[in-house]
Amino acid sequence: MSNSTGAPLRRHLLWGVLVAAILAVVVTAIMAPRWSREMQSEPPQRLGRVPEFSLVNRDGRQVGLADLDGSPWVADFIFTRCGISCPRMTAIMVRLGEALPEGTRVHRVSVSVDPEHDTPEVLQTYAESFGISDDRWLFLTGDRESIYPLMIEGFKLGVDASPPPGTASEEEPILHSTRLVLVDGQGEIRGYYDGFHSEEFERLLRDLAAVSAGG
Repeated sequence: MSNSTGAPLRRHLLWGVLVAAILAVVVTAIMAPRWSREMQSEPPQRLGRVPEFSLVNRDGRQVGLADLDGSPWVADFIFTRCGISCPRMTAIMVRLGEALPEGTRVHRVSVSVDPEHDTPEVLQTYAESFGISDDRWLFLTGDRESIYPLMIEGFKLGVDASPPPGTASEEEPILHSTRLVLVDGQGEIRGYYDGFHSEEFERLLRDLAAVSAGG
């Protein structure tokens, strides 16, 4: 008797778990923050101007600051051999793109801190591994003498390709900032964000909306 009633009960329990899981996904999708003009806050202050630069995109073309004039952009600094923070950062940038309305003029810019390894071809393969096809998302490389001063002096972010023993790991041999940086259409830095935290991601969306509106 117990066997005849146990199987239907287990089926009901499994269906209940499945329905709950589906509802959780749906609720998360509905509640996930998205960029919109209605979420605008006060425009963030200007924190300094990005210096001129000339780097190479994953498609082989030269990219400079002037190529980003006129629309805001969000930058991060990653490298493809990084097995810990960089995949998470790239996933956050993917999420950022999903939060933007169709046709929004916002660039995403990922700059390699391991340019000797990260050639345009390597960066293209990395982008493809995440299913990234948006040509407004730039993956830039060049030489260390150009990238490190840009990151340290221009963006005011830390990077160390030769950290002291015990401070780095095999999965992440280069220590570097994991901050996202919002830059407006005039090349002015408008904010730094820890995208690993949801409230910081929401703040980025609010500031992006304000900057996009001309703030």
